[in-house]
Amino acid sequence: MLLPNPFSPFTAAKIVALQAAVVLLLTLLIKAKIQIKTASAIGWALLALQTLVFVAAAGALGAAVLGGGAFALYRQQVEPI
Repeated sequence: MLLPNPFSPFTAAKIVALQAAVVLLLTLLIKAKIQIKTASAIGWALLALQTLVFVAAAGALGAAVLGGGAFALYRQQVEPI
């Protein structure tokens, strides 16, 4: 009974293919991590922008309410109903 030679060309080709597959998978993993971090940074920027827009809209509505209240008080003092 002959044992397979571990140094045969077929076995070497299998080892090289396995190493190439591992390098490819590691490259894809690193690329995915970079994409996740980039998307996360974009997500944080969009969240900050959304928060700023909300605060600005709330401030504008608050100013409109205060202005409406002031106008109503001014009008009530000028023209009594």
